[in-house]
Amino acid sequence: MPDPERSKIKLAEYSAIWIDQRPGLRPRTVDLYRWLLKQHITPYLGAVPLGKLSTATIRQWRADLLSKGVSVSMAAKAYRLLRAVLMTAAEDDRIISRNPCRIRGAGDEKAEERPVLTVSQVFALADAIGRRPIGNIRKSGKAYRLRFQRHGEMRTHPEVFTTRAAAEQALWKMLDKGQADGTHSRRFRAFVLLATFASLRWGEITALTRSDIDLDAGTVRIKAAYVERSTGELVIGPPKSKAGRRVVGIPQAIIPALRKHLQIFVQPEHSALVFAGIKGGPMRRSGFNKLSGWTEAVRALGLPGLHFHDLRHTENMIAAESGAGLKDLMARMGHDNVRAAMIYQHAVRGADKVITEAIDKHLIGHERAREDGDDDPPDVLAPVS
Repeated sequence: MPDPERSKIKLAEYSAIWIDQRPGLRPRTVDLYRWLLKQHITPYLGAVPLGKLSTATIRQWRADLLSKGVSVSMAAKAYRLLRAVLMTAAEDDRIISRNPCRIRGAGDEKAEERPVLTVSQVFALADAIGRRPIGNIRKSGKAYRLRFQRHGEMRTHPEVFTTRAAAEQALWKMLDKGQADGTHSRRFRAFVLLATFASLRWGEITALTRSDIDLDAGTVRIKAAYVERSTGELVIGPPKSKAGRRVVGIPQAIIPALRKHLQIFVQPEHSALVFAGIKGGPMRRSGFNKLSGWTEAVRALGLPGLHFHDLRHTENMIAAESGAGLKDLMARMGHDNVRAAMIYQHAVRGADKVITEAIDKHLIGHERAREDGDDDPPDVLAPVS
């Protein structure tokens, strides 16, 4: 039977203890849970004793979130966290008789459909990434002046802009039209290709070292991942899931790009990061977006709003077309099966080879078409609107 005295503990206090008593949580998960509590749960329910929480109270809380503009997806995340906390209170600690989170569908969220790139688009993005215009923007009073380089000479734009963003957009448009000089760093080309065609997460690819890449065998070993905390701290740890520790085949069509990258941009030590920041440290998303010109590159290719994670989604779609079984696909993608431990890598190497070769056929077809001067090489998948 529930203890009436213990049921007086307030939700804010109990939920904080609940998080602290789960040392196995990943750092970013802890950050997310604490943020959800602070932002969407404790301001409404934090002072309520656990014994006073009812389904009607939870239903009203959710309705209040939605009425204040919180998205259905975010409300679902907050609801699932609250449900997990109260499930422990009911079933493990026996503080309450049953979990009051009994609202059908409240924890469901429909993920936004993400775009799937064609092979042509992936290579076009890899070739375009790293372009940046040469110029600078200075504030003058309440306006912004733009200076740009043209044929090696710095010039002042005749227009005065009301915002820095408008001036930056004008500078990028001048680069696209050939009206301003630019630079083009190739350090991100292999980054885009490997992330896509080996189905790597951001934290996984940024943690790769020279010793993880075996170009002769055509494989990449994923053994660690970087996680960026809400405080900005970068933490190195295991991949997102147990199955995240894996060896993935690299399509032969992108081996030359990787070989060139290793020769030019990577230090000779085995422990050297394959894709490091400018100063040699781990690469951050913010730094990558700025240095690579990601936002402008995807806009110029007609893919505004494309996320880095969409590259992984693209390869997963291509891999699924190879005809491989579900478990083999999950092994390549680094997904856990909720009913089983991770699939040991040597048991699926043959299947992964089939997937890699299937992907390679698509890439080689694309490269041959480019060499033959075909402006519209064959693609595997049409863009998803």
